[in-house]
Amino acid sequence: MTLSHSHSALPSGIYVPSPTFFVSKTAATYSTFDPPIDLETQLKHTLHLAKSGIHGVVLLGSTGEAVHITREERKLLLAYVRQGLDKEGYANFPIIAGTGTNSTVETVELLNDAKECGAEYGLVLAPSYFASAVTQRGLIEWFFQVADRSPIPILIYYYPGVSNNIYIAPSTFETLAQHPNIVGTKLSHGNISHHTLLAQNPVIKANNFTVFTGLGQQLLPILTIGAAGAIDALAGIFPKSVVHLYNLSIAGKIAEARKVQYVVSGAEEVVADLGAVGVKEGVARILGLGDGDGARLPLTGGLEGGDEAWNKKYKSAFDAVTKLEASL
Repeated sequence: MTLSHSHSALPSGIYVPSPTFFVSKTAATYSTFDPPIDLETQLKHTLHLAKSGIHGVVLLGSTGEAVHITREERKLLLAYVRQGLDKEGYANFPIIAGTGTNSTVETVELLNDAKECGAEYGLVLAPSYFASAVTQRGLIEWFFQVADRSPIPILIYYYPGVSNNIYIAPSTFETLAQHPNIVGTKLSHGNISHHTLLAQNPVIKANNFTVFTGLGQQLLPILTIGAAGAIDALAGIFPKSVVHLYNLSIAGKIAEARKVQYVVSGAEEVVADLGAVGVKEGVARILGLGDGDGARLPLTGGLEGGDEAWNKKYKSAFDAVTKLEASL
């Protein structure tokens, strides 16, 4: 079975999994139980990314705390950002909507909503509640059933860290890549060998299926083995720097790319350490968007230890990239 993908593959480049912004604790509408989404800040952040050379945005992924957000809120957020982008002249800036849920029916519902609200792609997390009992055959059938019914092309989101350490074999990807509506994957793990086995597999390549890393700290290495780019959270804080690294790497300017990768990797470690709330902390401190404190329980937001902890543990790594970003 080799079905050709038309124009639906996600183009190579740097994409940002955005945080979802909630209103400040000082806002009249704030509630600890259910802080409202700050749509205005969400759009401001997305526009900053579009203006800085980022190739597209993921809304409602892991960094976007999708598991804390209702179906109605998801629709509201996607539609607001899509309309705002279109109005500002970024109609061709793609939105990839995260759909992290275990049920085939609910996943397809979220994909239909995403299409209706203007998203061009879906990022579909591997169903992992029963990870220890799931077979590769079960995963293939699950993704095929979803892809058959999705109104937009989908990418497989493979993130063992939030998926009960579920395993998806390279051979499973080879089968999935042959479905015309499954157009790529985001691999949020450090196994470069698996990136290679996917990016260089002749069957996968023939189907125009693109492989992205979720970890910007391995951007240069994965580009050298034929992957398409990164869906990287640090790029949400330092978009120009990560795009610069991508451009150097694909232009073959490896010596310069190595130096930039070193600077980027230092800050990537901060993001890896702090997770979704750390991205918000960085966006607030560097870009002045949001207050770094907004998250939904059980995430508490804000950096424990405040400025003192930031200055002691994280500031120097961020300073190096701040300097690089300012020079671009």
